[in-house]
Formats: sequence, structure tokens, C-alpha cells
Amino acid sequence: MAIARVTELVASSDKSFADAINAGVDRAAKTLRGITGVEVIRQNIKVEKNKIKEYRVHLNVTFVLE
Repeated sequence: MAIARVTELVASSDKSFADAINAGVDRAAKTLRGITGVEVIRQNIKVEKNKIKEYRVHLNVTFVLE
């Protein structure tokens, strides 16, 4: 029987939501082993002077405990 853990992360990018998701998964993979899935919980945009400055995503990263 496998036991999994879910960790919430927030990642950002100045390019796109997809880039923010990739940045979050890439960073999580540096310290978490056995990642089995990622759920995008929420997406937000930071706006300054009527222009998009940053794309933010909240992610649930699921990984199997060893």
C-alpha cells in the first residue's frame, strides 16, 4: 500500500500561467521525489498601472512517501 502526501505551492512567472506551472513543478522536483500529480487550485494575476506584471498559480503537488 502506498501513502501519498499533498503539498501546496505558489509559483509565479512574468510570461504566462503555463510558465508559472512549469516553474512550480520544476522547483518541486528538486526537493520532492516521487511526484505523481499536480492540481492547479487557483490562478491570479498581479496588475500594476493597468498592465499584467505577474501570473501566479497555487498548486497541490502529490508525491508518494518512501
